[in-house]
Amino acid sequence: MSTSSPEAVKKLLENMQTDLRSLSMECKKKFPPVKEAAESGIVKIKTIAARNTDILAALKENSSEVVQPFLMGCGTKEPKITQLCLAAIQRLMSHEVVSEAAAGNIINMLWQLMENGLEELKLLQTVLVLLTTNTVVHDEVLSKAIVLCFRLHFTKDNITNNTAAATVRQVVTVVFERMVAEDERFKGIVEQPPSVQGNTNRRSVSTLRPSAKDAYMLFQDLCQLVNADAPYWLVGMTEMTRTFGLELLESVLNDFPGVFLQHQEFSFLLKERVCPLVIKLFSPNIKFRQGSSSAASPAPVEKPYFPICMRLLRVVSVLIKHFYSLLVTECEIFLSLLVKFLDGEKPQWLRAVAVESVHRLCVQPHLLRSFCQSYDMKQHSTKVFRDIVNALGSFIQSLFIVPNAGNPAVVGAPTGGSGSGAQGAAQGGPGTGGVSGILTSQAAFEYRGTWIPLMTVSVQGSAKATYLEMLDKVEPPSIPEGYAMSVAFSALLDLVRGITSMIERELAVEEEAAAEFRETHPDQGWQPQPGAHLVWEEMVSACWCGLLAALSLLLDASTDETATENILKAELTMASLCGRLGLVTPRDAFITAICKASLPPHYALTVLSSNAANLSSKAYSIQGHSVQIISPSSESHQQVVAVGQPLTSQPQGTVVLTAKNIQCMRTLLNLAHCHGAVLGTSWQLVLATLQHLVWILGLKPGVGGVLKPGRAVEGPSTVLTTAVMTDLPIIANILSRLFESSQYLDDVSLHHLINALCSLSLEAMEMAYGNNKEPSLFAVAKLLETGLVNMDRIEILWRPLTGHLLEKVCQHPNSRMREWGAEALTALIKAGLAYKHDPPLAQNQRLQLLLLNPLKELSNVLHADIRQKQLESVLQILQSQGDSLGPGWPLVLGVIGAIRNDQGESLIRTAFQCLQLVVTDFLPTMPCTCLQIVVDVAGSFGLQNQELNISLTSIGLLWNISDYFFQRGEAITQELEREEEALQKQAQEKGETLNRPFHPAPPFDCLWLCLYAKLGELCVDPRPAVRKSAGQTLFSTIAAHGTLLQQPTWHVVVWKVLFHLLDCVRTSSTTADKEKIESGGGNILIHHSRDTAEKQWAETWVLTLAGVARIFNTRRYLLQQLGDFFEAWEVLLNHIQSAALSKNNEVSLAALKSFQEILQIGTPVKDSDKAGDAFAAMGVPPVLIDPLSASGPGRPLVRSDSLVERLTRYNGAELQAPPPGEESALEDSALWWSAWNTWYRTGTDSTRPPSGPAEKFSFIPSQPFLTALIQIFPALYQHIKANFSMEDLKKLGVILHGAVSVPISSDASPFILPSFTEAVLTSLQEAVLTSLDVLQKAICVGPENLQVMYPAIFEQLLLFVEFSCKPPQYGRMETKHVANAKYNQAEWVALNYVPFAERSLEVVVDLYHKTACHKAVINEKVLQNIIKTLRMPLGLKYACPSESTWKLAVSSLLKVLSIGLPVARQHASSGKFDTMWPELANAFEDFLFTKSTPPDNLSIQEFQKNEAVDVEVVQLISTEILPFANFIPKDFVGQIMTMLNRGSIHSQSPSFTEAEIDVRMREEFSKVCFETLLQFSFSNKVSTPQEGYISRMALSVLLKRSQDVLRRYVEDERLSGRCPLPRQQVTEIIFVLKAISTLMDSLKKTQPENVDGNTWAQVIALYPTLVECITCSSSEVSSALKEALGPFKDFMQPPLSRVQNGES
Repeated sequence: MSTSSPEAVKKLLENMQTDLRSLSMECKKKFPPVKEAAESGIVKIKTIAARNTDILAALKENSSEVVQPFLMGCGTKEPKITQLCLAAIQRLMSHEVVSEAAAGNIINMLWQLMENGLEELKLLQTVLVLLTTNTVVHDEVLSKAIVLCFRLHFTKDNITNNTAAATVRQVVTVVFERMVAEDERFKGIVEQPPSVQGNTNRRSVSTLRPSAKDAYMLFQDLCQLVNADAPYWLVGMTEMTRTFGLELLESVLNDFPGVFLQHQEFSFLLKERVCPLVIKLFSPNIKFRQGSSSAASPAPVEKPYFPICMRLLRVVSVLIKHFYSLLVTECEIFLSLLVKFLDGEKPQWLRAVAVESVHRLCVQPHLLRSFCQSYDMKQHSTKVFRDIVNALGSFIQSLFIVPNAGNPAVVGAPTGGSGSGAQGAAQGGPGTGGVSGILTSQAAFEYRGTWIPLMTVSVQGSAKATYLEMLDKVEPPSIPEGYAMSVAFSALLDLVRGITSMIERELAVEEEAAAEFRETHPDQGWQPQPGAHLVWEEMVSACWCGLLAALSLLLDASTDETATENILKAELTMASLCGRLGLVTPRDAFITAICKASLPPHYALTVLSSNAANLSSKAYSIQGHSVQIISPSSESHQQVVAVGQPLTSQPQGTVVLTAKNIQCMRTLLNLAHCHGAVLGTSWQLVLATLQHLVWILGLKPGVGGVLKPGRAVEGPSTVLTTAVMTDLPIIANILSRLFESSQYLDDVSLHHLINALCSLSLEAMEMAYGNNKEPSLFAVAKLLETGLVNMDRIEILWRPLTGHLLEKVCQHPNSRMREWGAEALTALIKAGLAYKHDPPLAQNQRLQLLLLNPLKELSNVLHADIRQKQLESVLQILQSQGDSLGPGWPLVLGVIGAIRNDQGESLIRTAFQCLQLVVTDFLPTMPCTCLQIVVDVAGSFGLQNQELNISLTSIGLLWNISDYFFQRGEAITQELEREEEALQKQAQEKGETLNRPFHPAPPFDCLWLCLYAKLGELCVDPRPAVRKSAGQTLFSTIAAHGTLLQQPTWHVVVWKVLFHLLDCVRTSSTTADKEKIESGGGNILIHHSRDTAEKQWAETWVLTLAGVARIFNTRRYLLQQLGDFFEAWEVLLNHIQSAALSKNNEVSLAALKSFQEILQIGTPVKDSDKAGDAFAAMGVPPVLIDPLSASGPGRPLVRSDSLVERLTRYNGAELQAPPPGEESALEDSALWWSAWNTWYRTGTDSTRPPSGPAEKFSFIPSQPFLTALIQIFPALYQHIKANFSMEDLKKLGVILHGAVSVPISSDASPFILPSFTEAVLTSLQEAVLTSLDVLQKAICVGPENLQVMYPAIFEQLLLFVEFSCKPPQYGRMETKHVANAKYNQAEWVALNYVPFAERSLEVVVDLYHKTACHKAVINEKVLQNIIKTLRMPLGLKYACPSESTWKLAVSSLLKVLSIGLPVARQHASSGKFDTMWPELANAFEDFLFTKSTPPDNLSIQEFQKNEAVDVEVVQLISTEILPFANFIPKDFVGQIMTMLNRGSIHSQSPSFTEAEIDVRMREEFSKVCFETLLQFSFSNKVSTPQEGYISRMALSVLLKRSQDVLRRYVEDERLSGRCPLPRQQVTEIIFVLKAISTLMDSLKKTQPENVDGNTWAQVIALYPTLVECITCSSSEVSSALKEALGPFKDFMQPPLSRVQNGES
């Protein structure tokens, strides 16, 4: 119940009265004044109680009087009375009924008691009650009360001292509490600000309120006292200790910081008094160096004194903690001092308390931040924060290095020496008790043989000090081993924890604000306050070096898993913080530290050059694995968990991983996993380390890049303990999760990760160069994994990712490396295409092309295994995504088509599978613009030369593609035209022209043209089979689908495709190798007609030419509508000509066939064979009709200009052609004349005989060729006959003659020549004659002016006739006649020309029969030429090559003459036949008196037949010539007479045998001659004197000759004597005698007036000569003589009448 309640007041009054009564009782005897006072006091109380309502107030008012009796009681110094009085006073105080005055009196009274040393505890109690219950005590009274307490503190009694100390503390607190209360009361009142500001002059106390003034005075005096100066206010102090003063200062500063911060007077005190004081007191510690003196003295001499030092540090801690903002400069000094105290030369205890102080600072991150702002960030200031951290670090280092700081490791157990063990245990250092030799699980640090245990010093985040709290100790305590280290370690950890969590909290707040700002102001950028960032960065920059040094050392030395974990955690949080703040160097440094710790000792640095030294020779067995233990120089206390191969380029020994390494590795994984976003460039460090660890642990990549514990690939050198074996899957899993978590990284961090992996991969590649060791695939595998989990934003990392795999990994010489590069790349591409992107790939062309691009780039890699992988993945992509490739087709096709001949078969085969799949399944789904690429790709497979079958199959594919074009023509056209429009628009916008192959042609036509062009390329492939197949396909497609092309496109087809192809083929053929090709590999035999490249090319040339000609023929109607058909025609003819003139029989013959085809000289087709009679009737060529059926059932071919329209269009063109007016006629004739010129040139060149000697000449055209050539002429002539001139005829003659003269090679002759006995014409000869026949028939029906050509035709034919006796020469070649050519002796054989010549002769006769009367024939002396030509066989007669020749010649001559002579007679006067007569005479003479002898084997019958021919000739003379002698030149008649004359006197060949003589004499002939002679001699029809003249002349000749013969005979007979004369002479004489008898007969029969007198005279003159012959010995002569002489009897009587002088 409260003191003011009525009950309480009542009680108080009662108690007081009781007290007073008691007092009066006690003092009754000894102290009467007191008794009286007491009694009056009772009365006083009663009256107050009676009179006043507010009794307490009244009491207080009168308190001096009320208290007086009690004070007097105390004055008695009687213990009992004093106690009673003090109790009563206390009761009054507690009811707050003491006034100021009373209080003063009470204090004075108490002072007296104190000075008398009475009731000390009670005094203290009273003072305390007085001061705590109310605020009446002020100023001097208050100071007196305080001094009283201080004085009691220094009594001899310990209890009193302690109580007094407590009371002082309490009183000091009360003073300050009053001030705080006072401030509260005045809080709302605005004070006049003090006029004077700043600390320059001492503030007057007058401005302070009462309580504040008391507090001020008290504090000031405390400072004075500590400084050993006299107090100003606390008058009466007798003694004071610094320790107590410092404690009081500390408590005031600690408990009432507000007072000092709010009141400048107090701040001033702090600055002016407290700080200098502290600094002054520190001086012994600063100057002291350990080891100068050891005696501890309580006096403040120049040696650190533990109690003061420790208290000073506590004060400093408080000052720094609370008044840092006021005392910036002073704090700088304090902190610097603190740092100095950590120095190794300071005493152990000093360092311990200093480190505790530092720890206190370390748990206040905000304070640390202020340091940083106030010092480190100011220009000329000490870098205090940095120094603190560095000092901590060097302190820790010094503990390891200073020899007496820790104990050398004795087997590793801590020693409990010098009692510090017990103390350590008491302070909570665990496990320090025993000095056993066994390694305990004590947490400790060990470094280079120094072992320092680790104790639990404080809870994390609070700095619970041990030695700073030892206020009772005077002597410096002994510090247990490891204590300082443990505190320093905690301080470090707390520092890191505090700073990082503070900055991270603030960062989070800022980020939140930024996010909020962005939401509200999306258009503006967020600007953070730069100040905060600067501070954070400065803090980190200042502390990181020291932290890192210390933490690394501790990490190295730590033997305890928890400690290690804490260190790693600190490093990790620092790394992450640096990362977040963008401080690259410190971040990398922390990460490097973790990395180094993960790797085996010295690994990362020297890459194990000292490997041999590190491994001791001993090997222990841990859990059954043989593991080498590192020698004790390194941290042998770590359990070794794995031994593996280092990842180096040179193979080396093994390395060891300890449990700590694995722990660090996990931290590293954790770092990468949780803080990947801030790692930036240090991903490189992290990943490099992980790569090495993964390698040492033997993890290998599997599908998708996930690492799995591999089999020990490197052999037995990788040894894992079971501990790590169970960890491995977890580590592998974390590793995978690490890269999976890359999906949560922002784009920039992701790029850093990718870049790091790339450079890591580059290093691995460097290592894998030049050796075939297993490479490290970590980087590649992880690149793959990262790519796979970031598919949703694959665009941003695609280029660096694929770029690296493509340019570096896939090109690496190490096959395993390469293989993984390709695996990764193709897996990424496949995953990318399969991923459900948003928007889907189909709508995001750019992304799709981006994904496919690397696939294409792989084509540039030369390694076959890479290309194989690439193509396999293309196949898979086609199978899975083929339908949705869309715009990606060009890339995919590009990949398929990127084949080269140096790639080997299997690659090409795989690529080709892809292409086949495309062509069979995907043509309809791909954009039409890609069709052209498909054509190109298929073409390139045709052109590759590794695998013939693929080339051939790809040509088949081209055919399938063309079919597809044909069937889907409509759709393709539409799509292409749409595309074209778009492109056109783009090109116009850019102001460029549209650039695509075959541009002006419409796009669909261009597609065809590309196809044709590709096939064209294949048609000139080096391999014959490919050429053949391509050629057939090309011409088939043009034939089958050509109708789809627009008309102008045909122009391109003709010039760019067909003629271009012809040019190439011609060039290749003419330059082809003539070397014989040995059998084509394996057992394939090559036919002799194809065993040189030249022959194989010949086949191609033939095919090509035939194809082109066929197109020209079948598409004539179409091509003629093109403007330059004539030029095309010329070019084609030129090709035909050059082919015809090629030195290859096959080609040349085929060329002529093509020539025939384009001239439409074909074998006529029967109507029933033609396709589509209806169309045929309309005049549409059959080829047009086929494609209709090709478009297949149910797929009618609809086109903008449908087929039927086209047909009608072409039809119309043909049916409604303009009447053959000038233009078309001219056009046509030009074409035909062009053909004629070609024919002429071909003929001339091919039949021109070689000029050089025979050996050099190699090629002679074959018979079939020549035949074909000549056969062309008749058809050609039909078209050019209108303008066929004499000139042309001559040209023709030259060719015909040449052709006939060509010999045939001996090996071909058996096939061409008939056996000699059959007289048959060769087909060539037939053709020649046919040509001439065509000509003469044409002339025959032609106009008059053509007839001048007859003589030329005769001339030509007569030339051929001459061949019968004089075969033509072909140059200077030696030809053997076929009869005596054994086939192997002569290379060339002349034909048997006889049948040909004879046929020609028959033609001549025939023709002459028709044309003898033509003017030209007469004018050109054709008859004379015929006779002249016949003279040769007639003259040769038996010497002719064939007997039939001369017989035919004779009969022909007879026929010709029978027609010609009448004509000649008719024109005798014109003199046109004058020159003919001598020829004729010569011909008769040569024939009738031939120089050749008949063959020996001529039979009698034959001879007689031949004689009959002779007779026939003579008869012709007698019927056709002599009767018309008056029209005939005289000399001719004379020649005839002489001839008859000679014939009538027999002369025979000397070779006849006796037996045959009668027959062989040609008696019949002689007789006829003679008779003719005679008949004309005595002809009675002397119509003209000329005729008579002939007769006389003939007769006289005869007689004269008889006379000569007889005379000679007689002479010879006489000379020969007994010898018989030669047989022939005898025969002759007999003949003459017979002739004479015949003459005599004739003379008898003739009318006498017809006989000339001279004749009689001559006849009679014979008589004597005859008589002379009678002496001859030959009986034959005798009998003949007898007959001759007989008739002379008629001359014995003169005749009845005589004509006088017959010449009148």
